[in-house]
Amino acid sequence: MGLVALRGGAGVGPELSSPAAAEDFEQEIVDEYAIAMAAAGLSDGHISNTRAVVIEFARTLTGPLWEATCADADRFLAEQRRRGLTVSTRAGKAGALSVFYEFVIARYESEIRRATGVLVEQPIDEFNRQSGSSLGKVRVPPSDEEIDALFAAWRATVPQARKYVPAARDYFAASLWRRVGLRINESVMLDIRDWRPDLGQFGKLHVRFGKGARGRGPKPRLVPAINGVDQLLDWWLAEVRPQCGPDWAEPDAPLLPSERFDDDLDRCGRVGANALRRSLAIQVDQWLPAWSGQMTPHVLRHYCASSLYGAGMDIKALQELLGHQWLSTTSGYIHVRSDHIEQAWNSANQRVATRLGGGHVNGRG
Repeated sequence: MGLVALRGGAGVGPELSSPAAAEDFEQEIVDEYAIAMAAAGLSDGHISNTRAVVIEFARTLTGPLWEATCADADRFLAEQRRRGLTVSTRAGKAGALSVFYEFVIARYESEIRRATGVLVEQPIDEFNRQSGSSLGKVRVPPSDEEIDALFAAWRATVPQARKYVPAARDYFAASLWRRVGLRINESVMLDIRDWRPDLGQFGKLHVRFGKGARGRGPKPRLVPAINGVDQLLDWWLAEVRPQCGPDWAEPDAPLLPSERFDDDLDRCGRVGANALRRSLAIQVDQWLPAWSGQMTPHVLRHYCASSLYGAGMDIKALQELLGHQWLSTTSGYIHVRSDHIEQAWNSANQRVATRLGGGHVNGRG
C-alpha cells in the first residue's frame, strides 16, 4: 500500500474508477483512523503501532483492505506464529486489526458498498483471535510462606549490605509491589510529593503514572498505604532517603533515587526499572531458588492481589487498588485464592446427603 496525500474527508463518496483511486481511498481510511484515535486521546506511540499493524496486514492482501476476509486474517496470524512472535504480540496485532475494522464498518461500510458492491466484514473473529498472553497459562503466585521467607531474609541482609542505601531502596521498592501491588514503572515514577500522609486513615500514594488502557496515556490513582506500607514509608523517608543526597526534602525529587546525582536538576537521578528487576532476581536466586527466573515485579503484583483477596478484601476494592479498568482483569489475578467451586461442591454434596437421609457423600467412586 502506497503512502499518498489525503483526498478529502470521510464523508466524501469515493470514485474508485482506477486502481490508483482505490489505493488513495484505502490510504485515506487508514489516515482518518489515525485522526480518530488522536481525537480519542490515544498516545502517539499507540497510534503509530496500530497504523503499522494495519499497513503490515494490507501488504499481505491481494486486494484493498475492505475486501479482507477471515481467511486472509488466518493466513496473516499463522505467518506471525511461524515467524516466532509471542502469543501476546499476535494477540495485540489481532486486537489492533479488529478495532480498525470496527471503525471501517461503522464509518465507511455504506460508501464502500455503493462504490464497489463489497460488504465489509470483520476478519478477526472468535476463531482466529489470539486469547492473549494468558493463553495456556495460569499465573500462580508464590505462597505466603515463600514470600515471607524471601522478604525476611532480604530485610536481614540490608543493614550489612556493601551499599546500604541502594540495598534499602531495592527492598523498599519490592515491598511496594508485594504489599499494594504497584507496577514497577509506577513505583519508579513516584516523587517525594506523591506521599500524602494527610489523606485517609493510612495516608495515600499519588500514583501519577498509572497504566492507561489502550494507549490512552497515564491513568492516575490514589493508593492507600495499607498492609504496612505506611510504616515502610516512614522508615524510608525518615532514615534512608536523607542519606541519598541533599534533595531529600524537595517535593519534586524522586522517591526512589539512583546512585547518580543530576547536576542539571541539582538532585538525585531516578532509579531505572532494570536495576530494580536485577536486585529482585539476585535476592530470589539466593533466598528462594525454587522461583529463580520466574519471580518478577508483576508476579509480586499478582501475589499482592491474591493475598489481599484471601485476607478478605472485596474484589471491587482490589480493582481500584490495582488500577484495573475492568473487573474481569482483577478476577484473573485472584482466581487461585477463590474457593467458590469448592464451596459449591460441598453445598451440592450436602444437599445429596440430606436427600439420602444423612449419608456421607464424598464424590469418590
